[in-house]
Amino acid sequence: MKFVQKKIPNQDNKLNKFLKKKILDLETDKRELIGVFGKTGAGKSSLINAVIGVKNLLPSGSVSACTSVMIKVEANKENQKYVADIEFITKEDWKDELWSLLNFLRDNADQENSQEEEEDFHDTEEKLSALYGEEWKNKSPENLMDNKYFKEIPEFLDSKKKRLTCESAKELSAKFVKYTRSDSEDGERKRWYWPLVKCVTIKVPNNDLLRHITLVDLPGNGDRNRSRDKMWKQVVGSCSTVWIVTDINRAAAEREPWEILKSTCSLMGNGGECQHIHFICTKTDVIEDLESDDHSAVRAVILDKNMKAKKLVRKHFSKVPEVKKHFNEECFKVFTVSSKEFLKKKRLDSDDTEIPKLRAFLKDLNDCHSETFNYVSGAFGILSLIQGASQEGRTIKGGAFHKILKCVVENGGIHKPKKGKQINLNGKLASCLADSIDEEFKKTFPNEGTCGPFNGALNKFSLDTEKLIEKYKDVKLQLIFLQTEVKKVKTKLKKIIRERKKTIYSSLTTTIEEFMQECYDKAAEFRGEGSLKNMRETIEKHVRDAKNIMFERAKDEMTNQLRDLMEAILEDLEKTMQESIVLSLSTDGDSIPDVTEELQMVKSHYNELMGNPNEEPSQTW
Repeated sequence: MKFVQKKIPNQDNKLNKFLKKKILDLETDKRELIGVFGKTGAGKSSLINAVIGVKNLLPSGSVSACTSVMIKVEANKENQKYVADIEFITKEDWKDELWSLLNFLRDNADQENSQEEEEDFHDTEEKLSALYGEEWKNKSPENLMDNKYFKEIPEFLDSKKKRLTCESAKELSAKFVKYTRSDSEDGERKRWYWPLVKCVTIKVPNNDLLRHITLVDLPGNGDRNRSRDKMWKQVVGSCSTVWIVTDINRAAAEREPWEILKSTCSLMGNGGECQHIHFICTKTDVIEDLESDDHSAVRAVILDKNMKAKKLVRKHFSKVPEVKKHFNEECFKVFTVSSKEFLKKKRLDSDDTEIPKLRAFLKDLNDCHSETFNYVSGAFGILSLIQGASQEGRTIKGGAFHKILKCVVENGGIHKPKKGKQINLNGKLASCLADSIDEEFKKTFPNEGTCGPFNGALNKFSLDTEKLIEKYKDVKLQLIFLQTEVKKVKTKLKKIIRERKKTIYSSLTTTIEEFMQECYDKAAEFRGEGSLKNMRETIEKHVRDAKNIMFERAKDEMTNQLRDLMEAILEDLEKTMQESIVLSLSTDGDSIPDVTEELQMVKSHYNELMGNPNEEPSQTW
């Protein structure tokens, strides 16, 4: 369509501007996001490498190596190189986080801590040591912000992305590892930069499975850093599919994967757009105390274990009410995989590893991806309009509780331990309202299908162009354009609804958080003896005094946002279609180019997609 855009004259009239804008609007590529959760050592990296068929891309194998950096894996459509784009947090964000980390260590030094608090203390020390070595122990936050510590990454100081480009996946992996993890068992002293990284996007060449898909390796519990946590929430809320990865030997019994699912289900369900939850049990080939050399016997044992694991996981899922409120059992599937056996095929057939099943899912997701059809359909409509205007001379448009509470009030009501369950006081206060609307909200804004009041009303909307084309054949091409405009505006409005419903659902918690912030700030100022009592009393008094106004305001804010969405949809629909109708049926074709050849080519692609929607047309225009 870029060639068509160049054909349009530079005359400054409404039609030409309208056509150029419509062509520009075609150049969008919304990717399907698959979020991958799982604790260190569960086999996430090996799984992703096996599924996309690229060895040595994501580093794996070291249980001690871990990080909280988000890693996106997608297709490189620009060239044949392996690329890593590294996005850093801002210098100001790191300064604030540095102050918070050092205060945490100071407040918890030489104290009797719980195991969870000891782990948080160790993780904080490890984070600082990764970047500064031992120097942080004797320096102030101001000194630790000296530019000498960041001389190898000037992009961090300049608020720019750093790009690494390599010929092979193995070479790229070796280069970007310092930006995604540190290894406590690595004897050689290195400087690791992952504490400063917001996200790493890895781009893989020649990979059809990633054509419209981005796999995102996600930390399980958000992040203490606000900018990283904001990005984490945005990505989790935008995932159409989520993979929960865990070791098969602990699949049903291990708490962490289920805690991840419970803590994120509202963000993915009513607060997001997730349609599929895949619980992936890894390392199915690991069989203890089995000395048989008979491959068929070993295979039988593995397959039996896989079947039992699937039953246990499904049974466990049916007993998690927090998740069932947002997702039905049709959304939930269990896979038992072995990345190792998929590559080596010593004891299992390829299909037994279930990696092919996950690949088939990605292929189906690519085939169902509507952006290609939307592009061709939109191009067909635009070219029909141009040609119709050209021919007819017409125109167009269109731990200790004290320490935990201290962390809560210092972080706006939220505490994110490195391990264990997140504490969200705002979410807890909002839960009484959220629980009462969850079922109805899911019915109103379903993540799957075309049902629901909003989607249902949009699907019924029509200009009845089929009948009009039969009646008014002289403007057939203009009516074809209007037909595609109706489809486009419906698609656009459905995307708007999908995004706005996330904000609407989270507005309960957001409003309460705003109401509570003053009380958190006041509670955070208490120090020394009696501070726990003072913090508790301050929070309790504020909730008692403000509860009627606070909850009423939260309810009103959600109601107002729902009303605003309804009005915005009607306004957008009316404005877009009115503009398209007026311009398309009142044209002056003197300045309109002849696009007969382009129209015929795109029409053939359009007809091909209508008849065979799974086929990808050649991108020759």
